Amino acid sequence: MLASFTPALATQRASLRGRAVKPSPSRVAPPRSRPRAAALRTSAKLYENILETIGSTPIIKINKLAPEGVTMYAKAEFFNPCSSVKDRLALAVITDAERRGVLKPGDTVVEATSGNTGIAVAMVCAQRGYECVICMAEPFSVERRKIMRMLGAKVIVTPKAGKGTGMVAKAEELCEKHGWFLCSQFENDANPAFHASTTGPEILSDFAGKRLDYFVTGYGTGGTFQGVGRVLKAARPDVNIVLLEPEAAGLIASGTKTERKPTGAPKGSHPAFTPHPIQGWTPDFIPKVLEDAQAMNLYDELVPITGPESIETAQKLARMEGIFTGISGGASMAGALKVAANAPKGSVILTMLPDTSERYMSTPLYENIAADMDEAELEIAKSTPSFQLLPGEEPVLQM
Repeated sequence: MLASFTPALATQRASLRGRAVKPSPSRVAPPRSRPRAAALRTSAKLYENILETIGSTPIIKINKLAPEGVTMYAKAEFFNPCSSVKDRLALAVITDAERRGVLKPGDTVVEATSGNTGIAVAMVCAQRGYECVICMAEPFSVERRKIMRMLGAKVIVTPKAGKGTGMVAKAEELCEKHGWFLCSQFENDANPAFHASTTGPEILSDFAGKRLDYFVTGYGTGGTFQGVGRVLKAARPDVNIVLLEPEAAGLIASGTKTERKPTGAPKGSHPAFTPHPIQGWTPDFIPKVLEDAQAMNLYDELVPITGPESIETAQKLARMEGIFTGISGGASMAGALKVAANAPKGSVILTMLPDTSERYMSTPLYENIAADMDEAELEIAKSTPSFQLLPGEEPVLQM
């Protein structure tokens, strides 16, 4: 079923969902002296359920952040219904389990996650009618827990000291005890297969007849990297694939493998791991899906990314481009900018924006974003006489 997705179908779905299909080079309009008005996104069909809206996410040009002489694009995965790339993974894993007969009506679905996968799994379970239990390590943002609970999931928070391997072990333990279904996102081949049949063909469709020199992505499970990487290497081997990982957790850079259980799950924490703020990227082990991608020689370059530059770039995307993405999106764009700094003139670079900024309100991304008015805002408030709310003073209503 997954293999039936084609570039032509990606184009058709994009058209149905109101996302303009890009014209062929021979029909491209000449440059205009001023920006065109933004086209309204409209829906040309009715959907049977929320899961039908997963995928066909838009690719958006980066205008102000891109250096001169280089063209940059970002695939905005926050256009998925639960605002992250993990919506694809959750649909893939659960649909595959249903097809194989290992997930049946009335079953409980379990996953270990930093949040986005848990939110996506909770959404799919809500629509399909399964009970959902999510195991999530203590440091991840509290708003993710609340979103999962809003979607009907039970959230089991595991101790910070256990790191990612701890939440995975807890999920395995619960499934063994209760006979529940474990998604196993880090080992499940349905994860990269879905990206190979949707995300990759979407990119090929959008760049059909157009230049594309670099594809830049980080990794969580490795599903996006492996699935898209396989498709690009087969269809457009001239594209350079750049893999990103946190500088503080250079697991691939270390050259040390993760020891595994017979299931493919990690036996313990990787020695090169230290905590980092890029939630959704790089757990404290090398996922089996990612290890398999390494064996396929899919990436051409490995680039480290720091937490501060990830946060700074996410904030710049919001303030300069109006693009609202999280720390992992900032990290992806920071990596793309590093590639752009050394790329030949005329290069075209595509990166992934995995999720939305709203999932990071309680993280360092918002540490310097105030809730109260600053001095400049207070001055604006005082510039007219009515409806003033000034610190230490009685509210002023109409004069």
